[in-house]
Amino acid sequence: MKFRHVLIAAAGVAITLPAAVQAHRQWMLPSMTVVSGEGDDVWVTVDAAVSNDLFYFEHQPMRADVSVLLPDGTPGEVKNKATGRYRTTFDVQIGKRGTYKIFYAMDGVMGSYKLNGEEKRIPRGTTTATLAAAIPAGATDVKTTETSNRNEIFVTAGEPTSTVFKPTGKGIELVPVTHPNDLVAGEPATFQFLLDGKPAAGLPVTVIPGGIRYRDQLNQQDLKTGADGKVTVKWGEPGMYWINVTTPRSAGAEQGAPPAPGARRASYVTTLEVMAP
Repeated sequence: MKFRHVLIAAAGVAITLPAAVQAHRQWMLPSMTVVSGEGDDVWVTVDAAVSNDLFYFEHQPMRADVSVLLPDGTPGEVKNKATGRYRTTFDVQIGKRGTYKIFYAMDGVMGSYKLNGEEKRIPRGTTTATLAAAIPAGATDVKTTETSNRNEIFVTAGEPTSTVFKPTGKGIELVPVTHPNDLVAGEPATFQFLLDGKPAAGLPVTVIPGGIRYRDQLNQQDLKTGADGKVTVKWGEPGMYWINVTTPRSAGAEQGAPPAPGARRASYVTTLEVMAP
């Protein structure tokens, strides 16, 4: 595929783009999502970063521990990982036919408690398994929120397969109705999203095509999952698209307030490639 880019002066972009463009977004970008062969000489390189402009390195690298699922569902290996000032890069060998999942998933607990009349925050990195140890004896007014964050991409060699999409039952997960490596511009695609293993209705879904650095419109789609957890996306031009799915947030959370005690917070991010017809 060939793309024609029009360079817009940075000052003009700052004036015309909506404020939402300035938000930091985390993403992984594979060098390709569909490969024609497999074996020792077939590799995919992935860039991973956090940035304002999608798929452009200008803020900080992504530092999460990334895993690989091979087409048969067994663990694969990340190779040649390196982290620089603005991005992390690594390679995945495509040694088998089928669909690979390259991902990270993090679960944790956030919240607060009172000790001797003073409110304290639960330490960063606390999980459900370590929560009891993180709260000292004598603590009162314990308030917790369970969080889950997942970021994943998919690469297919040959015919697409579905083994790597088996849900874990934790956080937000994608179950394809349309395979994510079989997307074509002008053709709608349907995905189902689960929350903790069950179809999740009313999840906000944000779809943004890459290249926002070089255009004066964000071209963002704001969608929601239906009662069955499904959402249909209508693609515009071919290219890479960033998709973010989250649990709904309260008005207070939108303004920076902490989530309500007992609330469930989860987010899902993927980068999908849409091919030309």
